[in-house]
Amino acid sequence: MSSSDRPNLAAKYFVDDLTGARQPGSRLHGILEKFDAGLAVSRLARDYLETSGLNCLLALIEGQENFESFKILAAVERKDRVAAAQLAATEEAAVAGRQKAQLAAASAAFFDDPAYQRRQATKDLRRRFDVGHIEREHYPKVMRALHALAKGQRLPLEEVAWLQTEAEDCWTPAVAAAWHLTEAEYLSGEYRSTADPWGAINASSHWRKGGRPEAAVALTEDALAANTRSSPKVRSALLTTRGAALRAINRHTEARVSGEQAHMLAPEDYRPCTLLGAIHIEQGELTEGHAWFVKAEQRGAAKAMIDNNIKALLSRMPEERRRRLQSCLLERDPERFAWLRSR
Repeated sequence: MSSSDRPNLAAKYFVDDLTGARQPGSRLHGILEKFDAGLAVSRLARDYLETSGLNCLLALIEGQENFESFKILAAVERKDRVAAAQLAATEEAAVAGRQKAQLAAASAAFFDDPAYQRRQATKDLRRRFDVGHIEREHYPKVMRALHALAKGQRLPLEEVAWLQTEAEDCWTPAVAAAWHLTEAEYLSGEYRSTADPWGAINASSHWRKGGRPEAAVALTEDALAANTRSSPKVRSALLTTRGAALRAINRHTEARVSGEQAHMLAPEDYRPCTLLGAIHIEQGELTEGHAWFVKAEQRGAAKAMIDNNIKALLSRMPEERRRRLQSCLLERDPERFAWLRSR
């Protein structure tokens, strides 16, 4: 039978509303083909028709109805079947709609639940500050600190010290940056209120460590202009912290000038020396950089601090420059920089 005959065969026997009647290979389509070809229809096939509610077709096949009466009765049966299918579809759609509404209501209730919102807020807060596992006994204190930082509130210094030591896994770079920025905001406000240059000096360091060195540059520019007659110590400190901020935004020439001016004002302070050592090394002037680090140690800089500066410089260098710096330092003081051999 051609594909164009299949719909006609289903319509001929008033079952064209049923997909199986038009689908080759289906059980109903096979029964129609057999009967229409004058072949015997098995008992199992007739049982299938009875189970399927195709009573008129079954009566025709079994000879209980002639084709003319079959057409009348089968048309009514098909009409009832179509109506029942439509009713079932309507009811099914209604049930699905109710279920969807119930799920939406349940979902809304779940997301509106204060307990859920608190849990989600906690997750968001920890994600914001990149805080993973928190020890059970540390949890309340850590979360209070995170909430405070999220609101831009200062932390007591003892809490900062506790986070950095007892809960050090929670002192993430994001937490540290947030703390530095909070301190920077507060100290900048203090400086604007009191005009105390040490407020600007301390705020500048926090701006830089919080990832906002450009704010430190602007603040120290204002402070230097306002403190032209301040003591050499104050102006040296302003120039040193300004130089560190300029270095952070790769304005090395200006940073070097600030460092040199700071050193001239306070020649016995190690801080300008440390700054200049880092600047020279970053610019590839290794001998000069080492010399400034030596001066810093001679003026009281701790060896551990100098080593940390060198480690930070090495971590940011490409491989070739890193090897050059290691060789230079080992050549000048193999005992002092013996730790470089293990890197």
